[in-house]
Amino acid sequence: MKKLFLIIGAPGSGKTTDAELIAEKNSDTIVHFSTGELLRAEASSGSKLGITIDGYVSKGNLCPLNIVLDTIVSALNNSDKDVVVIDGFPRSVDQMTSFDELLKKETNIELTSVIEVVVSEDTAKDRVLGRARGADDNVEVFNNRMSVYTDPLKDIQDFYLAKNLLKQISGEGTIEEIVTEMNEFVLSKI
Repeated sequence: MKKLFLIIGAPGSGKTTDAELIAEKNSDTIVHFSTGELLRAEASSGSKLGITIDGYVSKGNLCPLNIVLDTIVSALNNSDKDVVVIDGFPRSVDQMTSFDELLKKETNIELTSVIEVVVSEDTAKDRVLGRARGADDNVEVFNNRMSVYTDPLKDIQDFYLAKNLLKQISGEGTIEEIVTEMNEFVLSKI
């Protein structure tokens, strides 16, 4: 049975870095996938699917649900580790409910927890605009990405709180502090 941890957070919350470091610390048991990186990798491949994905990602919009679910299920099924950390998912109520339905049919995957990395909008904006990772790191796209994140957030929080799966961790501290807290939590659940 694979134990799945989903990590959500605003753009610039540090969720990808946190997840990478946890997987690095526990490389014998934990693997990390970023939905954003999985989708960006496909987009940069120049494939037909990649061109479709790029049309969404370059504007800061969400990819169609079937593309995201296929990407995640493929990553889970091909993982050689029993503990999987995926960041950046779910990002909409549709993604959340569709994934929940999909998990009910999967007998070898257990959603262990959804970890929300909580940061202020100012912190998120400073981090995203400061990193300038790509063409999508500008104020207009950041504002769109932030509203895409915050619009469904309360519904997502309520859904996972009701299932006793939501764990909130402050993303305002140092990377070391955040990763230590998140790592201890993940290890306590496996």
